[in-house]
Amino acid sequence: MKNIILGKIQIGEGFVPLVIPEIGINHNGNLDVAKEMVDAAFRAGARIVKHQTHVVEDEMCGAARNIIPGNADVSIYEVMERAALNQEEELELKRYTESLGMVFMSTPFSRAAAERLEQFGVQIYKIGSGEMNNYPLLDYVASFGKPMIVSTGMNDIAKVSRAVNLLEKHGVSYALLHTTNLYPTQPRLVRLGGMQALMKEFSHVPVGFSDHTVNNSASMAAMALGAKIVERHFTDRLDRVGPDIVCSMDEAQLGQLLQAAEEIPLMLGGEKEEAPEEKVTSDFAFASVVTIQPIRKGEVFTRKNIWVKRPGNGEILAEEYEEILGKTAEYEIPMDVQLKRGMVR
Repeated sequence: MKNIILGKIQIGEGFVPLVIPEIGINHNGNLDVAKEMVDAAFRAGARIVKHQTHVVEDEMCGAARNIIPGNADVSIYEVMERAALNQEEELELKRYTESLGMVFMSTPFSRAAAERLEQFGVQIYKIGSGEMNNYPLLDYVASFGKPMIVSTGMNDIAKVSRAVNLLEKHGVSYALLHTTNLYPTQPRLVRLGGMQALMKEFSHVPVGFSDHTVNNSASMAAMALGAKIVERHFTDRLDRVGPDIVCSMDEAQLGQLLQAAEEIPLMLGGEKEEAPEEKVTSDFAFASVVTIQPIRKGEVFTRKNIWVKRPGNGEILAEEYEEILGKTAEYEIPMDVQLKRGMVR
């Protein structure tokens, strides 16, 4: 697998899944609120923060003023006009994020937005699902030669393959994310089988999940299936107003997801057998064959004079009980004694 390296952050096989909190447009165009969200992500332990870069006049034509998204009550043009930071504000947000030791990444939604981010010197680009099949923009961003994380929602494998071929042409390192572009996404529409299809088809690159549900369950399930990246919208307070707040996590939930990213990979794999560390439990939890009556030399072992009892540190465990029945005692054995092999003939 071709891993992605961003300074101290490494994405791919053998590394902790990268958790990306996406501030996106949750700040509603207020730089101070955006910084408060960065602070919250930092306190939770995030290593990276994702933004959205909207240069609205280059991103949309006038027809967008008539399109109202499912998670808003005004046009998409107005939503983005309200939420966009200008160039100076976004640069300040980047610098502030990096001053805390975190990586700043963003999704450019237009050529002008990509040029702004390249001027900023960002280390990595995120491509949203709506831009994955915008091959002219994808090609332009890939031409910068920076690592890219590409969401693939609303696109089938054939369209993803075309995007992958374009990325391969430029020789950039990249990862692919499965997602469902509904805000929020109902559990039945998460379809993690789509992520697994990406893993099978593009096994040479990291694959992950961009989560638009209302809690961490889907992200944790994705990590259990091997996701190398999980991304969720993020806010410092769930009582804020905005189209993506409904599917956002807060500081506490981000902390839980970061903890899951550390723990879940440790839980995967293994064999169905007793772990050596379990011996301290099996010694008392298992049962051994024990005499329940005094037994004379030569007496036959029956259900009336032997049974199975804890602890399981005897020589003959309960699983061998049936094999002992019908055999005879080598010598006299008192009651309440764990049988040894030398006692049986």
